[in-house]
Amino acid sequence: MADLPGYMRACLHTGKLAFLAILVSGGIVLQILACALYNNWWPMLTVIMYVPLPMPLLFFVGSDSSSLLTESDSGWVNATKFLTGASVIGSIAIPVILKHADVIGWGALALELSSFFVFVIAIMCYIGTSDEADYSML
Repeated sequence: MADLPGYMRACLHTGKLAFLAILVSGGIVLQILACALYNNWWPMLTVIMYVPLPMPLLFFVGSDSSSLLTESDSGWVNATKFLTGASVIGSIAIPVILKHADVIGWGALALELSSFFVFVIAIMCYIGTSDEADYSML
């Protein structure tokens, strides 16, 4: 990609950022639709679990994301792995528990889980673009 002209590289970076924005917006829309279509706002509890989901990206702004995939004794790496795992399990478990208690319907459960998977795809795409491009959060 280094042999591309500057305007072409800028266009590709803009397209990747636009794709990430569309993914995040789609996840938010699915989250709100899960509540609004069925006139039941209990599925919004899942938003609490979306807060710690990007924490590894925030903690490791200056380093490469491959440090999360290695075994280390660093307290920060262990904390981010724990936050990510708890957020993932909670994001799936909250809608399932609400459905099991008959608080929400099957449609709301499907929209909640699809919203979660859209957010996960957006985070994975961000990790992929930050590895190969010069994006920074600061």
